[in-house]
Parts: sequence; C-alpha cells; structure tokens
Amino acid sequence: MPKKLTEDEKYMKEALKEAKKAYKLGEVPIGCVIVYEGKIIGRGYNRRNTDKSTLCHAEITAIKKASKYIGDWRLEGCTLYVTLEPCQMCSGAIIQARIDRVVMGSMNPKAGCGGSLLNILQMDCFNHQAEVERGVLNEECSEILTRFFKELRVRLKLEKAVSKAEEADISEDI
Repeated sequence: MPKKLTEDEKYMKEALKEAKKAYKLGEVPIGCVIVYEGKIIGRGYNRRNTDKSTLCHAEITAIKKASKYIGDWRLEGCTLYVTLEPCQMCSGAIIQARIDRVVMGSMNPKAGCGGSLLNILQMDCFNHQAEVERGVLNEECSEILTRFFKELRVRLKLEKAVSKAEEADISEDI
C-alpha cells in the first residue's frame, strides 16, 4: 500500500509541477506554490531567461498572484512551498509579504538565504520571521535540478563543438 502523503509533501508535489514547467522552457527548474486555508492561491516557476528579467523567480511570481487573490500585499496565514531554498531577493520578499511559513525542498549551498549562506527568513532584527521547514521531498527536488544541469553541460559542450566546426569550415573557405 502506498505511503500517504503529508500535507507538506502534497503541496511540494504541486511546486514540483511548477518546476517542470520551467524545465520545459529550458529554465532552471524551480517551482513554488502559496497555500492559504488549504487552497493554492499563487503559483510560479522560474522564467528569468524567458522574460529576460532578474525578478522572474518562482517565489516572486507566486507572491504576486497570491497578493492579487487576497487583495493585499500582506500574506499572513500563508505557507509558501518552494523546490529550492530561496535566494536573498526572494527571502526578502517572503519576509516583506509577512508569509508565516516556508517549506523548502532542496537546499542551495551556493546562494541560499533560508539557512545555507544566510537565514533572512528567521533574522531577529526584522519585524517578521517565518517558520521554516527544510528537506521536504528533497530527493525529488534535487533530482530535477541535477538532471537539468547535467543536460545543460552536455548541450553547451555540443554547441561549443558545433561552433568550432563551423569556424573551421569558414576558415577553409577563405
């Protein structure tokens, strides 16, 4: 009999669905959902390259949608689920939005600000701190990122080889 998912796992699976949308676009596969009173009120996935904007992180998109749904910039009573530990910009936006709880899939030791490099989400010097849960569906969240970057390295290597071959063809023609 399959294991029953916890509520956190259920919503992290929804965040993973968002991450897969980014993956299909060739974006770093990060997904996010925001839940209020048992209902998803905001969804987002990484679109930085697609939209050519630094601001198009999964969390920022989900916060915008949730704020529109609630009709306020304050998202008190909400839980944010994200497949990768938030960066400094997103962690700051989460605190500014007064989100009560943040659930993360995998940690980001190179840029994470929810406990890895910094913990902006729980700094006492701010007027708001979020409750944090780490490692929910860590393997699934890490796997999609690992696969994406493995495929990206292969693609870049192929593109470089094709470019060198094209340069060689041009120089032979001259």
